[in-house]
Amino acid sequence: MPKTENYRKINKFCSTWGADLFGVADISLTKEAFALSSKVIEGMDKAISLGVRTSIEVLEEIEQQPTKLYFHHYRTINMFLDQLALRVSNHIQNLGFRSLPIPASQIVDWQKQTAHLSHKHTALLAGLGWIGRNNLLVNKRLGSQFRLVTILTNMPLKLDKPAKEDCGNCRACMVVCPVKAIKEKKEEFDHLGCFSLLKEFQRQRVVDQFICGICVKACRGKNDKNQ
Repeated sequence: MPKTENYRKINKFCSTWGADLFGVADISLTKEAFALSSKVIEGMDKAISLGVRTSIEVLEEIEQQPTKLYFHHYRTINMFLDQLALRVSNHIQNLGFRSLPIPASQIVDWQKQTAHLSHKHTALLAGLGWIGRNNLLVNKRLGSQFRLVTILTNMPLKLDKPAKEDCGNCRACMVVCPVKAIKEKKEEFDHLGCFSLLKEFQRQRVVDQFICGICVKACRGKNDKNQ
């Protein structure tokens, strides 16, 4: 089948160029919410979601606040993801299909802290993981220790299904959160409390972006032998 064969070839291409996670989502019912021109994304009803893992050693240095090393690493991965998405997008175009790489980390509405689309929710639809108590995507193998990017396309591709797992009895992120923003139920996550801490880190010039990394360090994959 063309969709399955296309999926296999694009998955292999992405893996060859550094993607650790790969999935394809049906976005036909969600793309109206994207901060993108409807004319540009018309006909593109699929999203390729890619993940690249973060360094375990870099995360190990984090204790009660993000580090300069983690901040640099965070930006480096985002840059790598953007280059990876561009490479994949160009490859798809060269095959005769449309594609649009979405920046890995670009805020388009600072008031609402939103981007062109939610990479997290697109990855959720693509089966890369589930939304954890920490309000991040959690992958069975990598935990939350990865970053995401998305490519929209009209290429015929086999679709993945959302994961059925959840965090189960793991509460590692709840234990380490300095402001107790992470609750028993993911729906009770304290967004304002979390964001207040991120703003404090920036105010203190610990980092120049709204990042933390404490719960990312705590969220380890179950089946990763390197963890």
